[in-house]
Amino acid sequence: MLKYRLTFGPLFIVLVGLLAWFDAWLDQQPAPGFLPRETYPPGVGVFLVLAVLGAGGAREVARILTAKGIPVGTGVAIGVQMLGLLAIALLPTEARGTMGLAAGMSTAVLSYMIGVLYAVRDRDVKGAISIGSGVLFIHVYMGLMLGFLLLIRREHSIWLLVWVLASVKSCDIGAFFTGTAIGKHKLIPWLSPGKTWEGLIGGLGTSGLVALAGSWLLQHNGIAAPGLVYSAIMGVFMGGFGQMGDLAASLLKRDAGVKDSGTSLPGFGGVMDLIDSPILVAPLAYWVLAFTQDQGIWTTSGF
Repeated sequence: MLKYRLTFGPLFIVLVGLLAWFDAWLDQQPAPGFLPRETYPPGVGVFLVLAVLGAGGAREVARILTAKGIPVGTGVAIGVQMLGLLAIALLPTEARGTMGLAAGMSTAVLSYMIGVLYAVRDRDVKGAISIGSGVLFIHVYMGLMLGFLLLIRREHSIWLLVWVLASVKSCDIGAFFTGTAIGKHKLIPWLSPGKTWEGLIGGLGTSGLVALAGSWLLQHNGIAAPGLVYSAIMGVFMGGFGQMGDLAASLLKRDAGVKDSGTSLPGFGGVMDLIDSPILVAPLAYWVLAFTQDQGIWTTSGF
């Protein structure tokens, strides 16, 4: 596994950089005539990436639910996941908060109705509640929550989104290597036997340092970001929430008796194993970024 991670990890980093550059480039290109703006809206590239990752994640969650005795088809899972992502992507930029809330609630209601109708498609009421709830769960988990990453991109630079993702995933990397080197005290042995307190501390420290360094790099290139001290603190919190997201995914898999969510990514497992930490961090990061920006904590000059 370590061999695969060392091989594919750097490739993922390069791929993320290229995709970020593509999204930033597309943001400056002339838009087709049917769009009510001169250039493409921000986040088109991010939407395409999230659509692919979300579909893979929805498929794996459906597999976990099915193993738990809640049969949810892949097509329905991907459909309601896309419904949640589209609810955010198609929301007008000038939409007020109440419209965004209404859009999210409306798609949640629609997803639950789709789930219930799917459950009784054979004229059998057995499992209607559990299947409907499972479909709604996929809609929220892999659609709306993942969509917060798109919201961050719509309101900020693509490189700030990369900063958030780097801060979160660096905790995974720091925890893995620290835990492997000196980990002795198990964090939650009944849920995730491989995680240790030493690994967690090492991961949080790595997130703080990466967030600090990333903020300095953004500001050095004229991109406003939270001050260095605030960035380091945010990095620690985002790394911690990311670990909670990883544990939440482990909880789902253990409850269903599934060892891995998938095998599509060598050395990492499934798509869900790649995005489980950013999914939980995304809403937190969106609101923290909004709050710190409103409070005037952002800067382009260091502290």
